[in-house]
Amino acid sequence: MQTELVLDNLNIISQGGMVCMAVAAVLLAMSIGSWTVMVIKALQARCLRRSSAIFLVRFWQASSIVSAMKRYPKKAENPFARLALQGINAADHHNRYKAKRPGEARSFDEFVAQALRNGISQESMRLETGLTLLASVGSIAPFVGLFGTVWGIYHALGAIAVGGQATVDKVAGPVGEALIMTAFGLAVAMPAVLAYNTLVRDNRLLMVEIETFAHGLHIYLTTGVPLAAAQTTEMTTTKHDGMPSGAHGTTHGAIAEVLS
Repeated sequence: MQTELVLDNLNIISQGGMVCMAVAAVLLAMSIGSWTVMVIKALQARCLRRSSAIFLVRFWQASSIVSAMKRYPKKAENPFARLALQGINAADHHNRYKAKRPGEARSFDEFVAQALRNGISQESMRLETGLTLLASVGSIAPFVGLFGTVWGIYHALGAIAVGGQATVDKVAGPVGEALIMTAFGLAVAMPAVLAYNTLVRDNRLLMVEIETFAHGLHIYLTTGVPLAAAQTTEMTTTKHDGMPSGAHGTTHGAIAEVLS
């Protein structure tokens, strides 16, 4: 039954001539491309969630940034690890070369913050890869299918006019068959639109987490103490100039350990 239905649809498309077959080929290519992106994105999101959760737990529970990043010496598999590496590399670069041109060097805080902002922008672009294709398929596929329908109706009416039989039963059949192209266009567009909306929402939530991590990482690199630990220290130690006593010494010791 299903095989006969598929063969009937193919027969209807072939009757529309080269234009209808070209439209069907375009819709098929759009469908394959969008489903490929959806599957790849789903697999990437699954791996990303797993690796990110493991990294964040290990990073904030580690005794220092050095010990936290031992598993990620060169290549990181999630945006949080890549951002941490970029921040550490920026701190290393600043401390190595600031002495050569001290009058033109930016502050350590500003330099690291700029590097983290660049890292966030790069991660945002990575997450948006493939979304343009889904958005394009979702918006264009219905119109491509509609074009195929219009051409099929034109072809069918032309054939009826040549045959000289313009009765309702002769017109309704070919016109109804031509509408199958619109159905194909909608079938291609709807999964792409749903996937696009889902991915945009997931990316937005992930970017909030990345920005939160970048804020904590910036505090860690510039003070040498994680934000949670700093808040605990403020409650148990004497404050001096708005910072816990001994924080300046901890800062230089932690950064030196990171850059060694």
